[in-house]
Amino acid sequence: MTLPEKLTLGISSCLLGQEVRYDGGHKNLPFASKELSRHFDFYPVCPEMAIGLGTPRPTLRVVKDDNDELRVRGSEDNTVDVTEALIAVADATVNNGPYISGYVVCAKSPSCGMERVPVFNEKGNSLGKIGAGAFAARLMKLQPLLPIEENGRLNDPLLRENFVLRVIAYRRWQELNAEGLSAAALQDFHRRHKFLLLAHNQSIYRELGPLVANASDDLEAAAEEYFTRFMGALAKPADRFNHSNSLMHMQGFLKEHLESEERQDLSDQIEKYRTGLLPLLVPLALLQRYAQKYQVDYLLDQFYFQPYPEDLRLRYGL
Repeated sequence: MTLPEKLTLGISSCLLGQEVRYDGGHKNLPFASKELSRHFDFYPVCPEMAIGLGTPRPTLRVVKDDNDELRVRGSEDNTVDVTEALIAVADATVNNGPYISGYVVCAKSPSCGMERVPVFNEKGNSLGKIGAGAFAARLMKLQPLLPIEENGRLNDPLLRENFVLRVIAYRRWQELNAEGLSAAALQDFHRRHKFLLLAHNQSIYRELGPLVANASDDLEAAAEEYFTRFMGALAKPADRFNHSNSLMHMQGFLKEHLESEERQDLSDQIEKYRTGLLPLLVPLALLQRYAQKYQVDYLLDQFYFQPYPEDLRLRYGL
């Protein structure tokens, strides 16, 4: 397997400013078009245009039929059913598209919404925001570990940071497999993600240690289980408590090097972060400076220091 040099994100075309929506408009997402575009290539897809629907076009909606199945039908003409066609676009995206490492979809869309899409019954009565778009639902079913997020949720700084973190981690896993999976490579992957994992889910981190240690017994099965748990650990944004725990663990690797004043200064910065007086970047920068000063390679090798491109400024609000 040969991966493209630049990481690729799948994205709903309308979020890049393409005028493909049912009303002939778009929903440009500046975070994608202005920020992510500096580092990532995009694979834009409008499932509704891909199945031959023009723009502007009659609206679609998700309908729960008499068999309790969710179908995508015409809002004005209930005989129009494009469910299978949208599913086929998702299949083609996965099977014939590039190696994508994440996906951004358009919220509330009957084709692209990943959650809280309005659902109606056969008579046209609202059943609430309980569905997902057919394209997005199929994409999530085919690639359950792929980081997928909606445009609206990316306005939340924590969810935005977490999404990009997961995308980059997913890409690292793709690179590991492209280069050739081995027990040693898996162990190195786990080692370099130690403090990221601790910051997101301490219990899963501890579970992964024995799994990696015994990976050579059945490498393929161990790797599959490992990555499933790994992505599960990263799925929840890290909070101050767990970040503080990671910072203190990292401080422990410096205890034999730091002068008493340095040790106290670092402890103070971590405590101020924990209590909300400082952003994460302050104790993290201090830790990195001391790790560089004393050449603590184990720390310098950690992805926790730079889990994504620094100029995206994703940690500024953490």
